[in-house]
Amino acid sequence: MGVLRVGLCPGLTQEMVQLLKSRGIKTVVDLVSADLEEVAQRCGLSYKALVALRRVLLAQFSAFPFNGADLYEELKTSTAILSTGIGSLDKLLDAGVYTGEVTEIVGGPGSGKTQICLYVAANVAHSLQQNILYIDSSGGLTASRLLQLFQARTQDEEEQAGALQRIQVVHAFDIFQMLNALQDLRGTLAQQVTNHMTRDRDSGRLKPALGRSWSFVPSTRILLGVGEGEGTSGSQRMACLTKSPRQPTGIQEMIDIGIWGTPEQSPRLEGDQL
Repeated sequence: MGVLRVGLCPGLTQEMVQLLKSRGIKTVVDLVSADLEEVAQRCGLSYKALVALRRVLLAQFSAFPFNGADLYEELKTSTAILSTGIGSLDKLLDAGVYTGEVTEIVGGPGSGKTQICLYVAANVAHSLQQNILYIDSSGGLTASRLLQLFQARTQDEEEQAGALQRIQVVHAFDIFQMLNALQDLRGTLAQQVTNHMTRDRDSGRLKPALGRSWSFVPSTRILLGVGEGEGTSGSQRMACLTKSPRQPTGIQEMIDIGIWGTPEQSPRLEGDQL
């Protein structure tokens, strides 16, 4: 169910949303399963108003039968494809990142996970002029790194500033901060999740570090590795598609994390290798 917000249903005002959130009631599920008498006392709200609100939300969010045509129409109106700004990565992802899904990027230290996330954020904010929420769990995101990317694309300072303003950054250095950030934006933003690698204790093979339960969550997973062989530079990474609902798994593309977009438009970044 959805996050409580103004406009979700009649009678749900900004003041009511803020009062409920201050008491830990952030979603429709939280509200309909709560003791409304207790909520009314804690939040200073009318008990009758809360009862009426719950009735409306239950009617609005109760499950109704869907047929295939309904689901297809909903899919068309709720899914967008966002270019990453890297042609070879878009090719691997079947045109780009699909909203409404979790796209996971896994790889060892120095494989370029953060750099690719910066590229995607910069491209969506600048080229597509869409807003971005970047949840930084390692402290690796700085405004100077983003500005460097925008300066590689345009010398217009107002255009650079506008792109920077479209990127909202939340620092989440523990699981509780991460869950709070995701809960606040649940149902309104597409997610991108990067994941480190670890070795299986028994087989010694590399695997994503978040565990077996997490492995079923992402719709798409890309494994990054350092490029090897004659002619490869230190900034080149081999990206392998290991999970996808659209593309055959196992296909690979070489990605250069030292440039953003085409070499003509995006000079190599100095001092920004991962």
